[in-house]
Amino acid sequence: MQLSVNFLGLMVFCSILWTSCTVDDKDLWTGIVKPAHFPEPFFKVEVTKEGFELGRKLFYDPILSRDQTISCGGCHNQSSAFTHHGHDLSHGIDDLIGMRNSLPIQNLIWHNSFFWDGGVGHIDLISINPIENPVEMDLRFGQAIAKLNTDQNYREQFKSVYGSDSITGSLFLKSMTQFMSMLVSADSPYDQYLSGNSNALSAEEIEGMKIFESKCASCHSGVLQSDFAFRNNGLQEEPFIDDGRFLISQFEQDKGKFKVPSLRNVEYTYPYMHNGNKNSLEDVLHHYRFGIKKSSTLDSLLIKNGKLGIELTDEESSKIIQFLKTLSDPKFIRDKRFSEQ
Repeated sequence: MQLSVNFLGLMVFCSILWTSCTVDDKDLWTGIVKPAHFPEPFFKVEVTKEGFELGRKLFYDPILSRDQTISCGGCHNQSSAFTHHGHDLSHGIDDLIGMRNSLPIQNLIWHNSFFWDGGVGHIDLISINPIENPVEMDLRFGQAIAKLNTDQNYREQFKSVYGSDSITGSLFLKSMTQFMSMLVSADSPYDQYLSGNSNALSAEEIEGMKIFESKCASCHSGVLQSDFAFRNNGLQEEPFIDDGRFLISQFEQDKGKFKVPSLRNVEYTYPYMHNGNKNSLEDVLHHYRFGIKKSSTLDSLLIKNGKLGIELTDEESSKIIQFLKTLSDPKFIRDKRFSEQ
């Protein structure tokens, strides 16, 4: 998912409620379980086992693209925390190259907006964007729903889940939301440390965490490592190649600003930044130390006493990277519930 579309006039909302789900150890079904050390989610989503499984099937089905070659899972690979592994800019239909790096799909119910520019403000509407984007799946949303209605297997499955074999846009979006809402990553060594296991992090990793909290947590705050604000982090000079949030808000002060991404599973989600031009965590730290480009909307946190960037030593940078790797959640990227069946 790259350049978002502003769907202010499209209100296809489903009724959404937080729920407790029945545990079935046989197939590992637990439903959404809020981690004890996480805040309350921004969105509360009702998930059933059947709705989740239908959403998973749709997520991995290329039927949602114009020529049936691209699925959501094609650009959001589980092994890389549901990003487009190794691509600075995602490739879509006809091998067309998009405008931005593909963001990971994880912990979405804690986000208050979606995509780099925040052009989608409700979790139910996420799926419309990649389907209609001409360099991603390139299919009108209504056409996608019509295609599903010609598929007898889907009609039967929707009837089993929702009681009707008439597939509507609302029910489709509800299914996709149920699957994506279940993609909760909260079992990294860092999570284990926060949950009371003092041995989950080494002394150097804890030191790296403290440096991170001192130097980086003004933007990458909380257990999700993001304040979800839109900021200009000095990647571009003016005039900007990509105006970012401005394309949605049309406010001049938003030019060159992008949503602060969560750093969960950041070890797996390279390359980094909205344009994918940083290939390693070392490159990212080097940028914040030495690579900040001045512009009229540059975040004030990146200017201190007239000097651009964040003051870090080589040792501090190394320890921050050690801490960032403790945000990796191997169970999440291997969880069979989330993989293509």
